[in-house]
Amino acid sequence: MKHIARKRFGQHFLSDRAIIDAIVDAIDPREGELLVEIGPGLGAMTDPLVERCKRLAVVELDRDLAARLRKRAELEVIESDVLKVDFAALAARLGGRLRVVGNLPYNISTPILFHLQGAVEHVVDQHFMLQKEVCERMAATPGGKDYGRLSVMLQWRYDIETVLEVPPESFEPPPRVDSAVVRMIPLPDAARVSPALLGELVQVAFSQRRKLLRHTLGRWLEGRGVEVGFDVQRRAEEVPVAEYVALAQAVA
Repeated sequence: MKHIARKRFGQHFLSDRAIIDAIVDAIDPREGELLVEIGPGLGAMTDPLVERCKRLAVVELDRDLAARLRKRAELEVIESDVLKVDFAALAARLGGRLRVVGNLPYNISTPILFHLQGAVEHVVDQHFMLQKEVCERMAATPGGKDYGRLSVMLQWRYDIETVLEVPPESFEPPPRVDSAVVRMIPLPDAARVSPALLGELVQVAFSQRRKLLRHTLGRWLEGRGVEVGFDVQRRAEEVPVAEYVALAQAVA
């Protein structure tokens, strides 16, 4: 029985074999590694991944798809909303650090990225199919229109690069946007800072992009009674990630 893509789950299934092979080559899975696939769907990437790594854990919310996947002995199926999966506990149970991959639902991709950040110490790397625009924001450098809160919050913890662009016709049904595959490698020497504090600080900074920071972040700092040598005569997009992190440490 053919599975009909469910709009509420943001389902778009990869169908282009050349693209699938290119993604798996970019991931380069090896036998013995602990791979976790988010949203395996109809198994387009699952099959070539299992060929190389032999065993795979998959997180699937759709109960019909999860039932199909359970018929395969080489798969451990976690039927759950990915936002409810404790990846740190999963790593501990599987006995090592995880390599996380997946074609993420575009409607909740950002919450998934932030959820996984909470288990970053237990992850070797991440390879995700995302909306191309989101990938550009994730990897953006200071000074451009794509650089923003998402750039800062993720680049604080990861080295990020786009490894492949994917056109809409590679999916069934095709999405209305271009897609891309991004590689995220946790930084071993990331500065220690409260994610909540950094998130609040960066959100305030980018709340009015066209204004100088003295109108937004400057007032936020004054309200906290913080006096630090931070130049607020700039716009938010001009400040490098390291400066935002250092400021959050100083505020803390």
